[in-house]
Amino acid sequence: MQVQKVLVNGERLKNTIEAFADFGRTEKGGVTRLSLSEQDVLARNYFRSCCEELGMSVRIDDLGNMYGTYAGTEDAPPVVIGSHLDTVKKGGRFDGVLGVIAGLEVVRTLADHGIQPRLPVTVMNFTNEEGARFEPSMMASGVLSGKFDKEEMLKKRDTEGTAFGEALEAGGYAGEAGNRIKEAAAYLELHIEQGPVLEREKLDIGLVDCVVGMACYEVEVTGESDHAGTTPMDMRRDALFAAADLITELRRKLGVLDPELVYTMGRMNVLPNIHTVIPNKVIFTVEARHKNMDIVREVEEIINSLPEELLECTVSKRKLWGRETVWFDESICAKVEEAAVALGYSHKKMASGAGHDAQFVAGFLPSAMIFVPSVNGKSHCEEELTSYGDCEKGVNVVLETVLSLAL
Repeated sequence: MQVQKVLVNGERLKNTIEAFADFGRTEKGGVTRLSLSEQDVLARNYFRSCCEELGMSVRIDDLGNMYGTYAGTEDAPPVVIGSHLDTVKKGGRFDGVLGVIAGLEVVRTLADHGIQPRLPVTVMNFTNEEGARFEPSMMASGVLSGKFDKEEMLKKRDTEGTAFGEALEAGGYAGEAGNRIKEAAAYLELHIEQGPVLEREKLDIGLVDCVVGMACYEVEVTGESDHAGTTPMDMRRDALFAAADLITELRRKLGVLDPELVYTMGRMNVLPNIHTVIPNKVIFTVEARHKNMDIVREVEEIINSLPEELLECTVSKRKLWGRETVWFDESICAKVEEAAVALGYSHKKMASGAGHDAQFVAGFLPSAMIFVPSVNGKSHCEEELTSYGDCEKGVNVVLETVLSLAL
């Protein structure tokens, strides 16, 4: 097996991960770096300085997206490596930022070896991927892909009343619409898995071929409140009892649909929520995710087939939102797989159950994602951890893919 001769500098990669983690580092080793906060602006400034040290040109678009470009011998659409620098509150050191650092380390490695690519290589930082400060998540990539309206997004406010547009201006990252990316040879996003599968199966690399489709419903059960101590059981219209039976039924039916289906009843409101009063209303959500949209549609049929009346309570259902499965570019995915094979890394094809900028970018650029293992599947928390060795392997796959695309 031919092994790649050019590899990234693992020690430098580790140091860069820790350098970015200093912007918003928490006492327990996590990171709080909300989009366009003071810490995010400092991280952005540091990213810019890293790019400029490599002789890269840096431009900012009207959504604050950052593009650091390493020139190629041809004036052609670039190979883009990207992700995001913002985090959730008390998040981890790897989610998002690893994909940006991967791009930096790829360019540093090219420079180390005096390699000038034929195609330009652009390292990208998307604004407000997490949506932890300004909702919705994946805001900037959503605008770029036409999923969200820019003017509406600029008006979104955080809990302190600051609008997204105001934060862009205050942070010095309100750039020009003409700087938006419009074409590329490929978009590559390296990310931690945020789940336990790769670690459980002792694999190095996840070859992500899609972001799964999903559907989210709200089920409302309406009964009648009465005194908890004086109302006989056979005279009750207990909305919570009915909701519990519905959830049991959903689990029974959804549990046998497909082993890759994941479903969650994640939110429940019980009214009036008093221990001496029989609940008169329960509202709960049902969310399901699968890459096969036929399975998702079966889930929807099961939800919609729930009885309209149960235990003398009325039952109603409404769809809150959903999305189709986003499949990544087959030719770019094949290049990523070839890179993993060339490096001798164990790997498997897998779907992403979480959303990423790549799912929107895939609508207008040929895209692919690479996963590296998450220790105990932890993410969006201070305990989030991916070993530096696994990070290095992931960045090496990105490098090898870039070499195959850009030389």
